[in-house]
Amino acid sequence: MTTTPFSAAPVQFPLTFGLHTFGDVTHDEEDRPLSHAQAIRNVVEQGTLADQVGVDFFGIGEHHTDDFPMPAADVVLSAIAARTSHIHLGPAVIVLSSDDPVRVFQRYSTLNAISSGRVEVVLGRGSSIDSFPLFGYDLADYEVLFEEKVALFAEIVKGGPVTWQGETRASLHSQDIVPHTEFGPFPVWVGVGGSPQSVIRAASHGFSLMLAIIGGSPLRFAPFSQLFRQALERLGRTPLPVGVHSLGHVDVTDEKAREAFWPRYREVMRRYSRIRGFAIPTRESFLHEVGPQGALYVGSPETVAQKIAANLPALGATRFDLKYGMGGLSHQALMTAIELYGTQVVPRVRELLAEARDNSSQ
Repeated sequence: MTTTPFSAAPVQFPLTFGLHTFGDVTHDEEDRPLSHAQAIRNVVEQGTLADQVGVDFFGIGEHHTDDFPMPAADVVLSAIAARTSHIHLGPAVIVLSSDDPVRVFQRYSTLNAISSGRVEVVLGRGSSIDSFPLFGYDLADYEVLFEEKVALFAEIVKGGPVTWQGETRASLHSQDIVPHTEFGPFPVWVGVGGSPQSVIRAASHGFSLMLAIIGGSPLRFAPFSQLFRQALERLGRTPLPVGVHSLGHVDVTDEKAREAFWPRYREVMRRYSRIRGFAIPTRESFLHEVGPQGALYVGSPETVAQKIAANLPALGATRFDLKYGMGGLSHQALMTAIELYGTQVVPRVRELLAEARDNSSQ
């Protein structure tokens, strides 16, 4: 795979690797959908396995639909925290626009206490908008809701009494927000799917940048990484890491991974094309997306590792989070994918990037 090297300062952050799930409803071996309750219990097992195989982060994205029954990620993450000891945990992504920043902070500072400081929070505006009508928010306020709530959240995570005034919630006057974090502020990321304004917003608040790349060439996001670093420098802030979130599936061979993933991916995208205007994928478009120039990481451990190792430097990123699986896959298929990701993909990416660094220094 050929990519254009990212023109920026040398990497200053350690490589980290995560897994994301939306709590997709899994199917049994006879392709029958499991209950929401069983799907949630399966996610607890999956997060526990991710810790055992050495993955750095496990995130649960907030959704409120029949196929993604995951409206209370913090509760599920608490169960995972009680069963793990190393892996970092957090929402990926929480729809802050339709939530309250004070309650979000309280839930995740509580989880931070339970996990002894292993929380990272990814904030998003909400590409899935099912939470807006559910909680009585007007989509006409989409921008102002996120802008104000991110600003308030930024004040809260600093620690100390909070004074804030805006249009979207009651003002705060020297308000102490509890529980206090024991280990200082937890890391906060802003998920960006294509908005330069969101990139600038992340930099202005001192939050890290998570590039949500779900289709097309990943390299088209390289300007966002550059904009982020330039904005941090212009604002006089210290450098912050850039991460990548993308969809994929790992199996023992390319063929097995693609044949398992393709029909599930096609069905999910067909369903959401009616709501969000996605083009319905064809077999040809799918094969392009799983190829070197596409956004899907579907294949054997070597294939997935090669693609990650090529795209991270090209995007100036040091974090990769795989949104693993797809609704309709079996729990066992997802457990296999997690094990292969942690035991084979991640070590191989580290090896490939170390080799690239050694070759460039010669």
